[in-house]
Amino acid sequence: MKPIDDLGMPRRRALLRGVAAACAWLAAAAGAADAPLKTLRIVVGFPAGGSTDVVARQVAQALHGDLADTTLVDNRSGASGQVAILALKTAPVDGSTLLLTPSSMLTLFPHTYPQLAYDPVHDLLPVSLACRFDLGFAVGPLVDPQVATLAEFVAWARAHPESATFGSPAAGSSSHFVGAMLGRSGHVALRHVPYRGAQPSIVDLVGGHLAATCTPLGDLLPMAEARRLRLLAVCGTARSRFVPEVPTFVELGLAEIVADGWLAFYLPAGAGPAAVRRLNAALRTALARPELVQALAAIGLEAAGSSEAELAALQRRDTERWATVAKEFGFRAE
Repeated sequence: MKPIDDLGMPRRRALLRGVAAACAWLAAAAGAADAPLKTLRIVVGFPAGGSTDVVARQVAQALHGDLADTTLVDNRSGASGQVAILALKTAPVDGSTLLLTPSSMLTLFPHTYPQLAYDPVHDLLPVSLACRFDLGFAVGPLVDPQVATLAEFVAWARAHPESATFGSPAAGSSSHFVGAMLGRSGHVALRHVPYRGAQPSIVDLVGGHLAATCTPLGDLLPMAEARRLRLLAVCGTARSRFVPEVPTFVELGLAEIVADGWLAFYLPAGAGPAAVRRLNAALRTALARPELVQALAAIGLEAAGSSEAELAALQRRDTERWATVAKEFGFRAE
């Protein structure tokens, strides 16, 4: 290639104009990448009012302005949280649509749904962990008021088989398996009642229509503080700092019942690495803000951002772990 000085004035001017245009295009593209999105939509698979919805709304508020001119939460409840994942599959891949989902839909459902309409690995791109939480097991007024421990509940359930029910936010969820493991360990038949989210099960619990429920701890705390339900156990490896007086299943001799829950953000497959990096940075910054940490702690959640790789590794670990549990029970969702 000839030096520019040897190209002649007309050709040199044309080349310089081309270089200038290319630089302007690159600058504009970089500026567009940094400019706020017009709208950021966070899709949630459960009704308004539950923990997942609250987290989505807190994060949406924190991302408003810097990341997006408008942020909104899109509640797509149904099919135990799967409707929201299917909505993400067909969403634009420009980084304008995020999914916030509990782990069960990605780590448990592949083992319990024979024809899952999505692939948790190939259809979703991990972006960042949102928070961690404990599951709580609680009883309501349908259970005799003198029942104050897990052992007493098991004894009550044996004596009242027609009323020995427990609810969960979704069939095939980790909450569902906690109840199933309790029934097996206690040699008692506990009839599972699946709901669309935690809140409907809690409404039935405090209304006396359901004996027990297992849901994210944060959903149970308001009614526990109002003494409208009794927390009997939590499912973590250690006691929760939110209810330090409540024992773990492990402490109560049920070492197999450990279920540490988490919520995480995902993009649809096809979104570019730049979109993942940008949203990861924005989410981790938002989740580290003291006001957001405090807001999530108020509902029993531990804010916890992560890298994309850390989230993918956590998903793989729990997928392998729940495969064993699902195989033991042979559960298949319809």
